[in-house]
Amino acid sequence: MNPPQPRDLVLGGQAVIEGVMMKGPLLYSVAVRKASGEIRVRDFPLVESPARKRIAQVPLVRGGATMAVMLSIGYRALQYSADEAMEDAEGADRPGKEKQRADAKGGGLAMAGALALALLLAVGLFFLLPLYATHALSGVFPGLSGSLAFNLADGAIRVLVFVLYIAGITWMKDIRRIFQYHGAEHKVIHAYEGRAELSPESVGAYSRLHPRCGTSFLTFVMVISILVFSLIPRESSLLAKALLRIPLIPIIAGISYEVLRMSARRTDSPLFKVLVAPGLWLQRLTTREPDLSQIEVAIASFRRVSGPPGTEADLVG
Repeated sequence: MNPPQPRDLVLGGQAVIEGVMMKGPLLYSVAVRKASGEIRVRDFPLVESPARKRIAQVPLVRGGATMAVMLSIGYRALQYSADEAMEDAEGADRPGKEKQRADAKGGGLAMAGALALALLLAVGLFFLLPLYATHALSGVFPGLSGSLAFNLADGAIRVLVFVLYIAGITWMKDIRRIFQYHGAEHKVIHAYEGRAELSPESVGAYSRLHPRCGTSFLTFVMVISILVFSLIPRESSLLAKALLRIPLIPIIAGISYEVLRMSARRTDSPLFKVLVAPGLWLQRLTTREPDLSQIEVAIASFRRVSGPPGTEADLVG
C-alpha cells in the first residue's frame, strides 16, 4: 500500500464524550479519558472503495459524500465514547457479560435513534423554522415579500437561531467539557502544522481556534443557503418551499465544502481571512480552553493517525 501524501494525512476530527476522535487516510482513532485517569484508545479502519475514491474527485458531489462519511464516523466515535462513559458510570456494579452485550446493543439502537432525531431537529430548526418565521414576518412587513429581501431575512434568522442554540447549550456542563476537547483538538493540529513538540505544555500555547474547523463549514452552509434557496420560485406555496429545501441541502453542503477547500489553500490572502472570520467568531462559542489532561487525550488520538510534523490538515473538526 502506498503511504499517504503529507497534505492528506489528517482529514478531520471531532470532540466526543471525554475524548477526541482524529481521522487519517487509513483509520480513525478515538481516545477517551477514563474515570481511573487511564487514556483508552481504539482504532477503527477505513475501507476506501473504488467508487468512493472516484466520488472524492468530483467537485460538488464530494462535499455531500464527505458530510455523509463524517456523520457516520462521528456516530461511531460518539457511540464508543458513550459506551466507555457508561462503563465508568456502572463502576463496581457492572453487570455480567451477557447483560453487557444486551446493554451495548440497546445503547447502539438508542444512539442511532438519537442521531436520527438530531438530524430531523437540525433540518427543522435551521432550515424550516426560519422559513416559517420569515413567512410570518412578511405578512407584517410587506417589504419582505420580494425574493431577495425574503431570503436575506430568512438567512439572518437562521444565523440567529444557530448562535442562540450554541450559546444555550454552553450552559450545560457536559457540553462545555466537549467544547474543551474541541479546543484541545484544534491546539494539537496547530502544533503539528507548526512542527512543535507534541507535549501538553507545548501544545497548550497554541490557539484553540482553527480556520479550517467544521464550524467554518457550517458558517458557509448558512450563507450559501441564502443564495441556493433563492432559486426556489417566489410564487411557490409555503409547503412547497419547505419541501424543496430538503433536497437542496446536499447541494449546499457540496458548494460549502468546495469554498472551504479553496479558502484553505489561500490562508494568507485577505479574502480567505474575510471568509473564515465568521467561523472563527463562532468558534469562541464552540470551543473552550482545555486543561493539560484534555490536551493529552487529543495528542494520544492524533499520534495514531499522524504523519511527519509540519504537514497541513485538510479539514479540522
